[in-house]
Amino acid sequence: MTNAKKPEMSTPTPTLAPHQDAPTGHQKKGRVGGGLFAPEQLVTSLPDAFRKLDPRVLVKSPVMFVVEIGSVLTTGLAVTDPGDWFGWVIAAWLWLTVIFANLAEAVAEGRGKAQADTLRKAKTDTVARRLAGEAEERVPGTELHVGDLVVCEAGDIIPGDGDVVEGVASVDESAITGESAPVIRESGGDRSAVTGGTKVLSDRIVIKITTKPGETFIDRMINLVEGAARQKTPNEIALNILLAALTIVFLLAVVTLQPFAIYAGAEQSLIVLTALLVCLIPTTIGALLSAIGIAGMDRLVQRNVLAMSGRAVEAAGDVSTLLLDKTGTITLGNRQAAEFVPVSGTTAAEVADAAQLSSLADETPEGRSVVVLAKETYGLRERHEGELDHAEWVPFTAQTRMSGVDLVENGAHRKVRKGAGGSVISWVRERGGSVSEDSAALADRISEEGGTPLLVAVEDADGARVLGVIHLKDVVKEGMRERFEELRRMGIKTVMITGDNPLTAKAIAEEAGVDDFLAEATPEDKMALIKREQAGGKLVAMTGDGTNDAPALAQADVGVAMNTGTSAAKEAGNMVDLDSNPTKLIEVVEIGKQLLITRGALTTFSIANDVAKYFAIIPAMFAAAYPGLDKLNIMGLASAESAILSAVVFNALIIIALVPLALKGVQYRPVNADKMLRRNLGIYGLGGLIAPFIGIKLIDLLISLLPGIG
Repeated sequence: MTNAKKPEMSTPTPTLAPHQDAPTGHQKKGRVGGGLFAPEQLVTSLPDAFRKLDPRVLVKSPVMFVVEIGSVLTTGLAVTDPGDWFGWVIAAWLWLTVIFANLAEAVAEGRGKAQADTLRKAKTDTVARRLAGEAEERVPGTELHVGDLVVCEAGDIIPGDGDVVEGVASVDESAITGESAPVIRESGGDRSAVTGGTKVLSDRIVIKITTKPGETFIDRMINLVEGAARQKTPNEIALNILLAALTIVFLLAVVTLQPFAIYAGAEQSLIVLTALLVCLIPTTIGALLSAIGIAGMDRLVQRNVLAMSGRAVEAAGDVSTLLLDKTGTITLGNRQAAEFVPVSGTTAAEVADAAQLSSLADETPEGRSVVVLAKETYGLRERHEGELDHAEWVPFTAQTRMSGVDLVENGAHRKVRKGAGGSVISWVRERGGSVSEDSAALADRISEEGGTPLLVAVEDADGARVLGVIHLKDVVKEGMRERFEELRRMGIKTVMITGDNPLTAKAIAEEAGVDDFLAEATPEDKMALIKREQAGGKLVAMTGDGTNDAPALAQADVGVAMNTGTSAAKEAGNMVDLDSNPTKLIEVVEIGKQLLITRGALTTFSIANDVAKYFAIIPAMFAAAYPGLDKLNIMGLASAESAILSAVVFNALIIIALVPLALKGVQYRPVNADKMLRRNLGIYGLGGLIAPFIGIKLIDLLISLLPGIG
């Protein structure tokens, strides 16, 4: 898959800088770690759980709203008959069911509020130095408007989000990223965006404000992690509709059961019918559904990824095509020297010595890697410029595409050069030297392998000549082939995007193990590829950091913008990676899948565990009228009251028992959908059938020990 000619678009590879208390990366090979959960969170979130008893809040969850109505009804009936202990106990456990459901959501929201409090500390009221023509005026940061130009110097707090339009400075963004190391922000590139609340550490920059007060990046982060801006996703809405439909079906079933009971001479009290309804409707998933969604976004926040909506997290779970920039995502970002290849009549050690000398004046990452390779492979100590007398250094420039040194050793002159093939060959020929045929063959071989050849030449008493070739290669990040193999098992196609020529791109794609590649890619090519994949019914995820990436980020189903990128890129994407680590896109997809798997697993468990409740409650209700139904009492429950109460108690306790799983997420494994479905049906489907039988029986044994019940 190749397209038009364009220089390679590179993506920066900064140091990974997560918050200190946030786990990042794979904690075990092939698995996504769960979210954080501490039991004390249940206690601290209890007040919020009681506040959520407000019917105006609960009505958004149809299942739990029905449970609350049942709680009110049974409480009213218990008040009319104060001596009926059974009514009081049922009413109490129904209220606990609602509180436990609220508690699950409150714990999930509580973690977000804690993160929001940390962000608020970073948000300070600042005085901005706004430019008015040539003059400066000091105004409160809250009075800035979009398009205003403000000046910031060392020690200043940046008053609002914007882009650097003049100057370059180091900025402390630890309040946002948790990383103490400063970052460079400069005008005219893909590292021009700055965030309000961060601090300028050096130099002077002019910033053009791009957001209104109250709509800054920190403000949006606070709203999102607190849940204030969270809207239900399409999948959540669909599942809520399904749960509401099931609730209506069971409500009709319970209502029509009473006439049959009266006809059979086994009329049931409203308390028993309410208990039956609450046990039959899918209260478990109804109670945990909101918490699962909030926790999914929270797991991203723990990894320093800000999702602009829950829908983006869900889309990540359904992604079938990943577009990954080669530079910084698949490779380390800078080409590294891998080998010194001598021409005939020369040794590799001679090439290494000359390559190291000629690279001392080359401050590029490639030049540094030549020095390191010579030291590690041949034990050549790195020599410093001051150690060599009568040395004239030739630094690397984009114009000459060479670096080197002119030396005087023991009265003899010696010149050493290293650089691009064409430049070095011209230098040798200008000095009357000749280029051996095998040097061209060696350079061609390296190019065919996907590497970049650099020639090393010398001019001394023997004349000017090429000594050998340095093999520069894009170093594929460790473990990438295994990660791509995991994605392949999940049914996800990986496409490498690069500006390299097709030959080099093909070699790197084969080494990394990606499924396809787009060579000589332009922004238009990337957009066309996304649209082609989407036209085939696939969901696409990609990363980007530049203004030219913005259209593709907006078009992609999951667009992860780098925090170091431009404001346009961050506005276009639906996620922002605060660490600016493009490799994290793979982990974002895995977290999205974990969210969907958790929701599906707990829905399966919730529906399956209704079966045991049938065997507990139905025989208890009608065994007196139809003794044959007692055969269905396979758990051997002590009495009718004990059976009904045990089912209600289990129904409440299972919610609180599953809160840690809802918040941490079902353990994710990179397997295909069929295998994952079979595994989850086995664990959560079968577990949902068996666990209630064991739980209800244990509760019944405890209840039967109470005086007057057993």
